[in-house]
Amino acid sequence: MANRTGTAARTASRRRSEIVERVTAGGHVQVRSLAEDLSVSEATVRRDLRQLARDRQIELVYGGATLPRHPDFSLQSRALRNVEAKRTAGGLAAGLVSDHEMLYVDGGTTCLEMRHTLRRRRGLSVIVNSWRWATELAGAPAVNIFEIGGRYRPERADCVGPLAAQSVDQLRGYVAFISADGLSADLGLWSNDIETAYLYKHVTANARDVVLVVDHSKFSAPSLFQICGWEKVSRVVTDTAPDAAWVSFFEERGITLVLPGAPECDTPGDSSTQKP
Repeated sequence: MANRTGTAARTASRRRSEIVERVTAGGHVQVRSLAEDLSVSEATVRRDLRQLARDRQIELVYGGATLPRHPDFSLQSRALRNVEAKRTAGGLAAGLVSDHEMLYVDGGTTCLEMRHTLRRRRGLSVIVNSWRWATELAGAPAVNIFEIGGRYRPERADCVGPLAAQSVDQLRGYVAFISADGLSADLGLWSNDIETAYLYKHVTANARDVVLVVDHSKFSAPSLFQICGWEKVSRVVTDTAPDAAWVSFFEERGITLVLPGAPECDTPGDSSTQKP
């Protein structure tokens, strides 16, 4: 019975992630079409929509749902989206890290999935602006944590603003693992949040290398504030291969695409780095 309950919960989580992706991409979904596409009953879809509305990820309307007028970008809300995809991408990214490296790791929910592997590394120096990251790594005796200060945002459990950017400006030689809310072939990496974008501009400018860690939904997501162009990015880690246009784009730019499936990443299930 417990196994059956756990399987049902995982199925519901994947289904709700798919619904959020569809609302984000199209702005609106209908109960009837979702039921047909997802091969479930309309009653199941309505339960999913009610739960997503309670989590403030969508807004209910007659016959379906739309994007919320005041989207919730809190850490708790973001953690509920695309859970399995984030776990895969974060696990792959962690597999790229060796002992004794210097890293900046962002406080987003995708990069946070790196934590289990990083705790086992030795001699790491990890720069964070996230209280959650500092807490997760605190019990790892072989990891040195450098937490930058700034204005604390309780909804995201992180520090941002000019003080945080000035702290980053004192640092060099690290590899930055960062995520993004949206990607543009022309203009690079984007965020929905102006303060995050401002900090990440400094992080990417001062890093010796940038690794982008995103789930598949970010390849088609619109965002408002630019983080950086593609010139600093050497690797893109994601859970599912993007479409052919993106693969060609990365190949032309000399950017390595890291996908599930081959043997270099030291992560459970394991996967590897693929050059398109």
